[in-house]
Amino acid sequence: MTITTVHLGGEPGKPLLVLGPSLGTSVATLWGQVAARLDGDFHLVGWDLPGHGYNRSPVAGATTVAEIAADLLAALDRLDGDGSGEPPRFHYAGDSVGGAVGLQLLLDAPDRVRTATLCCSAAHFGGPEAWQERIATVTASGTPALISSSAERWFAPGFLDRQPDVGSALLHGLADADDAGYAAVCGAIGGFDVRERLGEIGTPVLTIAGAVDQATPPDRLALVAERVRRGRAVVLEDVAHLAPAEAPVEVARLLREHALSADPAADPAVGPAAPVDRGAATVSEVREAGMAVRREVLGDAHVDRATAAATPLTEEFQRFITEYAWGGVWTRPGLDRRSRSMITLTALIALGHHEELAMHLRAARRNGLSTDEIKEVLLQSAIYCGVPAANTAFRIAQQVLSETTD
Repeated sequence: MTITTVHLGGEPGKPLLVLGPSLGTSVATLWGQVAARLDGDFHLVGWDLPGHGYNRSPVAGATTVAEIAADLLAALDRLDGDGSGEPPRFHYAGDSVGGAVGLQLLLDAPDRVRTATLCCSAAHFGGPEAWQERIATVTASGTPALISSSAERWFAPGFLDRQPDVGSALLHGLADADDAGYAAVCGAIGGFDVRERLGEIGTPVLTIAGAVDQATPPDRLALVAERVRRGRAVVLEDVAHLAPAEAPVEVARLLREHALSADPAADPAVGPAAPVDRGAATVSEVREAGMAVRREVLGDAHVDRATAAATPLTEEFQRFITEYAWGGVWTRPGLDRRSRSMITLTALIALGHHEELAMHLRAARRNGLSTDEIKEVLLQSAIYCGVPAANTAFRIAQQVLSETTD
């Protein structure tokens, strides 16, 4: 057995949510703040990598991501959380190598995973040669030798000044990790590549990228969201490689909404589910779902300003937008968020809605579109919407996109 499970909160009987760690971290330290915000909704079980956290089993040698995933399933089978004796189905979330294990689970046991949330991860982390230097360093000098480089890689600039206790706990966990266990996981990561198999995945997948993550940049998460059959991508500003620790409030909100809004009747083996029957949902449920998506796409600050500025004249229009645009259309599973952003940008360019265009350019970046992809949308629009319209769009995009970088 290569992994050890850890109870993180909640009680059996609630939906099971399994949380996976990043290389060099313990799951309790990495996901603790998120788990504290979710234990009212889920039975939370984490797991630790070989030689990490609570997992102090002897390291038997080389391992693979597939072997770790298989061991995790075996450990979960022993939980029997609902007393049925049947292997439990569960929601899954993992960061970095924990996300890679999630992808492996989606490929090897798609009937077991209800939803997956993949943070700061990828379908390929570079081949074995990319990890040899890290393995050599740990073998020669131990995991404490990685603290300085890991601090730069793990955290966005200024995070350690703002949250010294969180950063210190994570870095102490790295120093305490077993050298052989750490090296074995490096080897597993180096041998992992499921890029050509992503199209097999029909389970709902949410990817969460850190905008300043150098280890797994947003385009790697966007690739996953694009290629799986039911994926969407979110990029968190001022976050690097450990999103659950750097942005626990936002990660908890996104994870909860993704898991609890999934269609439980969807069969992951047959691809995208049919649109939700809106007639079966109450108006308040549609509005609540719409508000959640509106916040994810436009950002809390924008939505808070819009709702705070509502007057007796405009408040019903605000409800109308939330229910029909965001709750009625943007929540549909037939298109991912990236595709909806591209369509919306084109329509706004064609109709000359420049204020809305600026807002949705920011939303497109939040939905995972790169600057190069937005450029392609604008060039396409120049042909079909007209050069003057595209000229104005490029001017607006230049101003908006200068606020952020890829």
